[in-house]
Amino acid sequence: MIFRVLGPLALVQGPDCVVLPPSRVATMLAALLVRPNEVVSMAALQEAIWGDEQPLAAKAALQTCAMRLRQLFVRHSIVASSIETVPGGYRFNASGQTVDLVRFRELASAADSEPQADRQLVLLEGALALWSGPLLANVSSESLHRDAVPRLNEERLWVLERLCELKIRLGFAASALVQLWEATRSNLGNERLTELLMEALYRTGRQPEALAEYRRVKDFLADELGWIPGRGCASSN
Repeated sequence: MIFRVLGPLALVQGPDCVVLPPSRVATMLAALLVRPNEVVSMAALQEAIWGDEQPLAAKAALQTCAMRLRQLFVRHSIVASSIETVPGGYRFNASGQTVDLVRFRELASAADSEPQADRQLVLLEGALALWSGPLLANVSSESLHRDAVPRLNEERLWVLERLCELKIRLGFAASALVQLWEATRSNLGNERLTELLMEALYRTGRQPEALAEYRRVKDFLADELGWIPGRGCASSN
C-alpha cells in the first residue's frame, strides 16, 4: 500500500487507487503524511483538523480521530503501527516504499550525489513523475493549505528547476520547454524559471519568443512588485 500525498490524498495498491473523501480522519492522515517520520504535535493536528473551531474536549476528539484512522488502516489491510502515539503527539512511520513524498525526497537527494548527468536526469524525472495533481485537493484544512502545501510546491519547483537546467545543459532544451511554459504560467513572478524558459527558447532558435518572454516578466514584476528582472534574465538574450 502506498500513501499518496503529492496530489489528492489517496491510498494506492497496484492498479487500485482509493481517493479519500474529505473528513476529519483524512485531514489527520494528511497532516501526518506531510511530515513523515516526524512527531506532529497534538496542537498542530488539532489546528489542521478544526482550525479556530476547536471542540471543547479537543484531546479526546483527536484520540477518536486517531482510533478511526487506525480502523481505516485495518479495512485496507495496512499495518497499524504505521501511525504511532508518542509523547506530545503522533508520528507516521514512513519509507520510500510506503509514502510518495518520502520517495520523492529520496530520488531528489540521490540526484544530488549522482556523478553521471544522464542518471541525474532519470532520478529527477522519476521524482517529478510522482506528482499527480493539486496537492490535498480533497482535504479541507486551512492550515495545511496555508503552510504545508506551499512548502511542498516549493520543493517540486526546486526539483523542476534542477531538471530543466540539466536538460538544457545536456542539449535537450526542446524537452524542457513544455515543463517551463507550464511552470512559468503557474508561477508568474519566479525569475529563475523565466530565465530557464528564455534560455531554452534561445537554444532552440526561438529568439523572438525569448525576448517576448523577457518583456512579459519585466512588465509583470514592474506592475506587481515595482522592480525589474535581474541580469540573469537579460543575459539569456
